[in-house]
Amino acid sequence: MRKNWIAILILLGLVSWGIYDYVNKKDANQVSEDNGNRDVDLSIPEGLKVGNRAPEFTLQTSDGQLVNLSDYRGQTVLLNFWASWCPPCKIEMPYMQDFYEEYKDKNTVVLAVNMTHLEKNSDDVEAFLNEVGVTFPTVYDHKGQVTDEYQIIAYPTTYVLNSQGIITDRFQGAIDHNIMIKAYEKSR
Repeated sequence: MRKNWIAILILLGLVSWGIYDYVNKKDANQVSEDNGNRDVDLSIPEGLKVGNRAPEFTLQTSDGQLVNLSDYRGQTVLLNFWASWCPPCKIEMPYMQDFYEEYKDKNTVVLAVNMTHLEKNSDDVEAFLNEVGVTFPTVYDHKGQVTDEYQIIAYPTTYVLNSQGIITDRFQGAIDHNIMIKAYEKSR
């Protein structure tokens, strides 16, 4: 009888140790994953293809605040290049706003890059954004450098970046809400 108790105690000790070890490893992996979302993996080449790190840039908001693409590291980013005179952009923008409202609490952002160098009048940009009720961040490419760097030839163009700034999808032309959701899920 005494041998049975010893065996049971040893077994309970082993089970307890296994649970303790599992919980500690899980916590350590979670910390590693959290840090990975903020760190840049420099072994991944920078470029414009799916699987590349998106090129870094700095642009200004309408009130002159500087915004870096890397400010959004740790979030899924829909990087949308658009112009106020572009009919497909006008169709797409309300979908972008709806998507942003639905997913902003899920560590996701729409970052709109207005191709300001192609605009006839900058007042048109603000009027359009107000008309649609855009609340996501918008930056202005006054000189067209970022538009050129991202090789934008069709309007609108949207790059989808995962939380580490890696391109997971690219769309030329307008996309709808369902495509945005699928792209978001693919980037996870």
